Amino acid sequence: MTYVRVCPASEVKPGTVMARDVEGTPVALIGCADGTIHAIHDVCSHEEYPLSDGEVIDCTIECTWHGSEFDIRTGEPINLPAVEPVAVYPVDIRDGDIFICLSPSNGVVAA
Repeated sequence: MTYVRVCPASEVKPGTVMARDVEGTPVALIGCADGTIHAIHDVCSHEEYPLSDGEVIDCTIECTWHGSEFDIRTGEPINLPAVEPVAVYPVDIRDGDIFICLSPSNGVVAA
């Protein structure tokens, strides 16, 4: 698997989300309350709204458009109206930088 450098890990604080374009793919980098950093496809599976505009609560993100929440570790929707998961990208922290792989770890193909 090929990993791409995205940004310094220090830019993604717990409880925050950051939008990035990674080789043409919209990615949301999310800092969980436990200090881990995750990467998901930055498009809600319900209505194609940027998830990076949403609110991070523990290890979930809420889409501000219609209120769907997603577990950012698995990409699975937690509530309606979303019923389809979003792609989750593997994250590797190397020498203080975030690297991600654009091959989803949960098998979801990003639209």
